[in-house]
Amino acid sequence: MASSSSLDISRSAYRETIRTLAAKGLVQSRTKRGTCVNDPSKWNVLDPDVLRWMFDRDPNPQFTRDLFELRLITEPAAAEFAASRASAAEIAEMKLALDVMKDKTLMTEEGRTADLEFHRILLTAARNTALASLSSSIGAAISWSTSYKARHNALDRDSMPDHERIYEAIAARNPSEARWAMESLIRLAQGDLQRIDSQSVVP
Repeated sequence: MASSSSLDISRSAYRETIRTLAAKGLVQSRTKRGTCVNDPSKWNVLDPDVLRWMFDRDPNPQFTRDLFELRLITEPAAAEFAASRASAAEIAEMKLALDVMKDKTLMTEEGRTADLEFHRILLTAARNTALASLSSSIGAAISWSTSYKARHNALDRDSMPDHERIYEAIAARNPSEARWAMESLIRLAQGDLQRIDSQSVVP
């Protein structure tokens, strides 16, 4: 990697940057060998910053597939648990987030923030500390994939009915319906990204 002098930054700033990148699994420093970029398999791809960097450019289709598979493993279960465990206050908060999404749409920053809040409340309402620990990563995945779709003008499909089905199932205390509704939402969102990938392929 480049040295601090070649980048025209102080040594302390350079060391701090390397420590940050190393903590995210992107690089490693070895005695007498300097700092090397790690193989992508060692990157902490669930780190919110790494996710943002991945989506700043067109992400690898394999990466987006892996990300959506993770969401399919975790979020439908969280929705199912939330339908049984959410408090009345959490259900009310989800409704509020839903109303903001409907009013502002996902094309706006306010709408996308409300979308993140909706999913955050749902994960919290699952009352599972392991799932809750994934909240920031899942939130980042949702945020950057939505921004990526907006960048490619791929937000023409209205996802509000999908979110409403999730909310209604949780409010009705229907775990199986909540699981199905969340799985459906994720698969539709995955399809949106797959369409972007297919359009970017040059024949």
